[in-house]
Amino acid sequence: SDMEGSKATFLENWAQRRKRSFLRFDYSGHGQSTGDFLKLGIGDWLNDARQIIELIDNNEVILVGSSMGGWISLLLSRELGRRLKGVITIAAAPDFTEDSMWKNFTDDQKKELLDKGIIYLPSDYGEPYPITYYPINLHCPVRLMQGTDDTAVTRETALKLFDHIDADDLSLYFKRGADHSFSDQECLKIIEKNIEAMLELN
Repeated sequence: SDMEGSKATFLENWAQRRKRSFLRFDYSGHGQSTGDFLKLGIGDWLNDARQIIELIDNNEVILVGSSMGGWISLLLSRELGRRLKGVITIAAAPDFTEDSMWKNFTDDQKKELLDKGIIYLPSDYGEPYPITYYPINLHCPVRLMQGTDDTAVTRETALKLFDHIDADDLSLYFKRGADHSFSDQECLKIIEKNIEAMLELN
């Protein structure tokens, strides 16, 4: 999706009615932004978000990201410190690069990794290879939203992300019948309600 999508325009209209600051933009190679999509990657789009957020000085921020934008929101959240007042992800699609390894780990290896944050795997090239696990530590409200009819991001992905985040105020919300876009009127109202609740907390 791009900044002309239904979620982005809905939230902009919501912000205007409530006289709240609001920022929406297209990543490089998306929508109205220049750039060759096929020559860009997640690091480029994270940098886009970082630079644009920096332009709004030291204002407090609630990040709202859908699909890939949810992943970028989580990556960016680690950099914003006290400015970050909340994170809302919609069908977040994080790249769990450890998936190919995790499914082959024994139960003992999985337990050791989760308990100690590191395990060492045998290597054909010398010293054992360290595999680390660090949760995403967030000191603000976090709301994860997921449709049960999403064919792009699975429920298992949403649950794994929930388990990967360390936050005192963390919720995962499944909406029965919602698809990956999570953008019908009922879904948009759910997003609105959660943003308003975060503003009241702050």
